[in-house]
Amino acid sequence: MHDIWNPWHGCVKKSEGCRHCYMYFLDKQRQMNGSDVFRVKNKFDYPLQKNKNGTYKIKSGEHLRVCMTSDFFLAEADKWRPEAWKIMKQRPDVVFYLLTKRPERVKGCLPPDWGEGWENIFFNVTCENQQAVNERIPLLLELPFRHKGVMVAPFIGLVSIAKYLSSGQIEQVVAGGENYDGARPLEYDWVKKLYD
Repeated sequence: MHDIWNPWHGCVKKSEGCRHCYMYFLDKQRQMNGSDVFRVKNKFDYPLQKNKNGTYKIKSGEHLRVCMTSDFFLAEADKWRPEAWKIMKQRPDVVFYLLTKRPERVKGCLPPDWGEGWENIFFNVTCENQQAVNERIPLLLELPFRHKGVMVAPFIGLVSIAKYLSSGQIEQVVAGGENYDGARPLEYDWVKKLYD
């Protein structure tokens, strides 16, 4: 991943993986409330912004992680998402990496011309434990995206995704632990078993 695009900021905690959210921790340090969801003024159109010489700040071929201080499919962002989709469509040369804990909302949030998905969108669900794996990956597999992945983060318990890999739809699996205040331990054995 080359860069981050946060068109909106703030989130509503949804599951056990949200308990020690890094964004809430960092917002608290800035005397902000992480549950306040707002459109980011100067960066909303970041993928379309240009340098003084007229070239895009985000170069062709780059990968952008989207909404790393929120969730792209958060209900509170419904009013801004259509414009964000338009921006992503205008930059088919950039890969947009979407991540959600809310795959149940995705189908109703796709643009009208989505079809089977756009080539430049890589869609991922986060699965912090086996319960999240069993709830979110089946929904991931039903959704119309050309590129799909799973992020086991924050990795707070042993998980198995083996039965979902046979679908052939999961291109990437990423794993990582928690940071900051209250971080729960990540056991090396969990990572090794997931890798195996």
